[in-house]
Amino acid sequence: MIKLKVGTRGSRLAVAQTQIVLDKLRKRNPSIDFEAVTIRTKGDVDRRPLFTIDEKGIFEKDVNEAVITREVDFAVHSLKDIPSELSDKLTIASIPKRATPNDVLVNGKKVKFVDLPSSSVIGTCSLRRAIQVMRKRPDLCIKPIRGNVETRVKKSITGEYDSLILAEAGLTRLNMREVIVERFSIKDFLPSPGQGAIAIVCRKDDRGLIKILKGIEDARTRAEINAERSMLQEIEGGCRFPVGTCAVSSSDESKITLYANVFSADGTKSIKVKETGSSREPKRLGIAVANLLIKSGTMKLVDGWHEAVQKWNNGL
Repeated sequence: MIKLKVGTRGSRLAVAQTQIVLDKLRKRNPSIDFEAVTIRTKGDVDRRPLFTIDEKGIFEKDVNEAVITREVDFAVHSLKDIPSELSDKLTIASIPKRATPNDVLVNGKKVKFVDLPSSSVIGTCSLRRAIQVMRKRPDLCIKPIRGNVETRVKKSITGEYDSLILAEAGLTRLNMREVIVERFSIKDFLPSPGQGAIAIVCRKDDRGLIKILKGIEDARTRAEINAERSMLQEIEGGCRFPVGTCAVSSSDESKITLYANVFSADGTKSIKVKETGSSREPKRLGIAVANLLIKSGTMKLVDGWHEAVQKWNNGL
């Protein structure tokens, strides 16, 4: 029997996502023995707020290094954790069907966003989420939060934070949907590029394994992700420069509409773009949207972010 090892972080969510992938692979490949191997990453060790860490890929780099060195055969990641620049030795071999990409509101009192009392403390470590909250409710207090999903939710339920904003997909995969108070529309609260999707990474030269992993890919999701990531790569967005984006396929899957939004550090300025293109050329659509953002002055908004991050960091 063929035996394949898959690398994953040890968090409950990472393990749950890996199990989703393995269930699909085992169903299609009953003659293969798949073994999960947990790997501790820099993101697990460094407990600082994410926006203060001037390094990309802190959740995936160590796991991917294990793939490169053949400690494991492939790796499973939250796709949004993978930087646009992946090692030239690796490839995103497969992207299964995406879960809902939306952000959601979580709190213990079942109070919706519009009804939150003034000065309520909202927990997030995402600059993208923080700035969108600030634009919609400048009367709320945004406070950084770290920890796994379960720890963060507990801090909200017990009142340490009045509310949290999290990815719906993660809560669904952890069977924690009951804590969701409200789902935000992607049209007015854009998620992170790749949110809700799972990436399966392996060595670029492992053609036999790539063929196996491709067996559980979802073509619609792949096209949407290609549009989002090509846009991100073109404008070189990252965790210190928040970019909201989401690609949505038409019902017949022939077209993709790509939504994108960038903000000034003080929240007073926003550049929003929406463009539709062929699902056969998603990368071309992503580049077109990036060019529209750049022509509309996106790069001028970048300048204030370094100072804003430092100021927030000094206040922790």
